[in-house]
Amino acid sequence: MKNSIKYLALLFLAVFALQAQAQQRDLDNFRPLDQRGINVFEAPKDTVSTFDGVRVRVGGASTIQFQALDHESNGTWNLDGTPVAPGTTATGKLVEIGSNFNLPTANLDLDVALAPGLRMHLRTYLSSRHHPEPYVKDGYIQVDGLDFISEGLMSDLMDNLTVKIGHMEINYGDAHFRRSDNAQTIYNPFVENLIMDSFTTEVGAEVYYRQSGFLAMVGATNGKLNQNVSNPSANGVSWVGKLGYDNAQFADPDGLRFRLTGSVYTTHQVPTAYLYGADRAGSRYYMVMEQVGATPAGNFSSGRYNPSFGNEMTAYMINPFVKFGGLEFFGTYEIADGKRSTQVDKRSFTQMAGELIYRFGADEKFYVGGRYNTVNGDDVSGVEIDITRMQLSAGWFLTKNVLTKIEYVNQEYDGFRPNSKFHDGKFNGLMVEAAISF
Repeated sequence: MKNSIKYLALLFLAVFALQAQAQQRDLDNFRPLDQRGINVFEAPKDTVSTFDGVRVRVGGASTIQFQALDHESNGTWNLDGTPVAPGTTATGKLVEIGSNFNLPTANLDLDVALAPGLRMHLRTYLSSRHHPEPYVKDGYIQVDGLDFISEGLMSDLMDNLTVKIGHMEINYGDAHFRRSDNAQTIYNPFVENLIMDSFTTEVGAEVYYRQSGFLAMVGATNGKLNQNVSNPSANGVSWVGKLGYDNAQFADPDGLRFRLTGSVYTTHQVPTAYLYGADRAGSRYYMVMEQVGATPAGNFSSGRYNPSFGNEMTAYMINPFVKFGGLEFFGTYEIADGKRSTQVDKRSFTQMAGELIYRFGADEKFYVGGRYNTVNGDDVSGVEIDITRMQLSAGWFLTKNVLTKIEYVNQEYDGFRPNSKFHDGKFNGLMVEAAISF
């Protein structure tokens, strides 16, 4: 029954996509889900309302990859996790992988204009690597005006203020605006996200103030990925903040676009910090560096790294973005440290990434680009490790809703213990991805 529901939903998504491009479907204070949403970060702030009644925007995305990757490791380990005894043969080895298609993934989006300045968002993963059944990723209400309470109420303040409330993707850093969110991959010029993929959905609220290009945001969440009322002694507050400047509203389309932001996320009491392990959709590199017996759903973060800090952590991210004509640069500098409350010493990590993209052709329908990504820090095993990834990518927008891209990736692991599957490990090869978003 679950599979029947999923297939019917996928069919509905495909049929709706054929009609979507001919319709005027944009809402107020809304980031477009197609090519126009690229290099848009926070949803834009519209000071003039076009509301003329409750309006439901049904959208979604569908994505599939063809994978041709190889991997290898010089580690010796046992499948059951026990040390390899002298004179015995290690039972652990990497699973054999070949070239074929990955699981097609799909999203269903409902965005509803409820009143002037009041909008709801709901995203459902219809198909994802981690879960075989459809499930809701997040849902929240966004408030950009208070006319629905009383016409003109605090209008001068609300021209600059935005409030988001719900179970939502928190706004830590700018990298999450360019990442693949299950099937919504059209914003990402590459096939996969960063090695340390900072992304989590938590219940809370964020308050934004924007004026003359400057942005300030503060938010608080309950720090939980899966919501429950048990273990009340472990309840706590996670804080998120962002400061930045973006000249988008003043920049000439063919001139210089500049944005610089700094973000912080900190939590000290929740049972587990989920910032680097909350993506329930999964990595695009299926089964790389996984051992025999692993499954795509059970080992859904292949190629990523989770520092596993525990329940106390603080992370900072700085993101510069520069675009001039068709040439753009997006950078990430991130430092994070944390521990469990029962531990004495904190562990720390540094992540750096640089993306250089050149977009060309009519309406920038083509692009080529490269990304270099490094992670360095103190692994939970007690050793200092390094992971490096290089990606080269090219893409073609057949329409503003349809993108195809090809990527070459090479990732290497250094510093891991000899009894680790990552010891002198690496994977490389080609990925091809086709994406529809509307």
